[in-house]
Amino acid sequence: MYLADRGSAASTSAAPGDRRAVPDRRPGRRAGSALPSTVLVLGTVSLITDISSEMVTAVLPLYLVAELGLSPLGFGVLDGVYNGVSALVRLVGGRLSDRGGGGGHKAVAVVGYGLSALCKPLLLMVHSLPLIGAVLAVDRTGKGLRTAPRDAMISLAAEPGTRGRAFGVHRAMDTAGALCGPLVAFLLLRAAADGYDAVFTVSFCVAVVGVAVLLLFVPRRAAIATEGTVVAGPSVVAGDAAAVEPSALAEDAAGRAPAGPRAAVGPQAPVRALLGRPEVRRLTGCAVLLGLTTLSDSFLYLTLQRRLDLPVAWFPLLPLGTAAVFLLLAVPLGAIADRIGRRRLFLAGHLALLCAYGLLLVPAAGGAALVCTVLALHGSFYAATDGVLAAATADAVPEDVRGSGLAVVQTGQTAARFVCSIAFGAAWTAWGDRTAVLAAAVGLALAAAVSTRLLRRAGTPSPPASPSEQTS
Repeated sequence: MYLADRGSAASTSAAPGDRRAVPDRRPGRRAGSALPSTVLVLGTVSLITDISSEMVTAVLPLYLVAELGLSPLGFGVLDGVYNGVSALVRLVGGRLSDRGGGGGHKAVAVVGYGLSALCKPLLLMVHSLPLIGAVLAVDRTGKGLRTAPRDAMISLAAEPGTRGRAFGVHRAMDTAGALCGPLVAFLLLRAAADGYDAVFTVSFCVAVVGVAVLLLFVPRRAAIATEGTVVAGPSVVAGDAAAVEPSALAEDAAGRAPAGPRAAVGPQAPVRALLGRPEVRRLTGCAVLLGLTTLSDSFLYLTLQRRLDLPVAWFPLLPLGTAAVFLLLAVPLGAIADRIGRRRLFLAGHLALLCAYGLLLVPAAGGAALVCTVLALHGSFYAATDGVLAAATADAVPEDVRGSGLAVVQTGQTAARFVCSIAFGAAWTAWGDRTAVLAAAVGLALAAAVSTRLLRRAGTPSPPASPSEQTS
């Protein structure tokens, strides 16, 4: 069982067989409830990088549709590439980072952040649809490589009981960047003669700063060697996948997985071995089902812009509403997830998204009030699901394959959203935006009902493990 150091006066030594916790004195862990410095530095990296990436994301839909004249179906394909290609490489990033040991997570993350940074100036040089698609694919490859190792570093640095809050803090800092990025893009579009070129150039410079902070200030190993405390006794060390008690997976207020024997998963475990763990399989299945009916941000903003006929120059400001709500709610909802259950909050977040879809079907008489409400619900959805799903996955996956386990769930979710982008673009082209949103809403309601049943089964306690299973 993970027995985190709470600053207690537990003995630092124990006789064989003594089950008392030995405080963890390894670097990178501060006493009490303070978050490790690794979480805060990675949050800073994400904040800077998101300023860069969201500058591009904020203008990209308008650039492709208004400047290049893409149809909704064509944009859906490119949007699927932009948001879905990372699914093809997340597993690679997770596996490579696990194989590299403690330093592997940082090394793979650096490569991922670096690739994305290099793609920003390339957008200045390409103007045809195939070349733009290729650059976006490389950019998302970088995102796919870095996401799982970054989340693995966060989960390994934070105590198990506070992972929801740790991911909430990281996502809040990440979202602060997402809040600044569209604002910078908006100002550049209004101030520069060649607005899009200015956005891509400044975006590249900011991305380089983010890579530099990652290289200089994120520890290579210390930050991930903090899974918990050593537990005195034969072959029992917190964080050791072969020795951690099955009861560490018991469903509790933090929403962790059910108790029961832990399947052996080695450092080079294939996807099928990770999916052989019932809790990982259920989380992945739910992420896929819900992802198939989750509209991309770009489509949601395009729908609002067309419904209300917003001026083109104001379009980059729409993501600010989502980002502001995400920023305000990420930390408190992460802490709530630690108390009431991460799976429950994950499902509640999708109910908020379903309400947003419903409002998109209401006649546009609501004007600004409609926009604000939809964006508030959209931001609440992200605050209740993004970091919460990562925290729930971390509970179900051993330390030595944490990157791979996170990548499995994230890959399923991202691949499903890729399919959703293409399907929604096709539905919009064939039937119009209103019918396409209605189909997505019906699908999301059905997916939420099935996911609730699956995760409720996951919360049913399994029979306690035998002593031999607990120590083997």
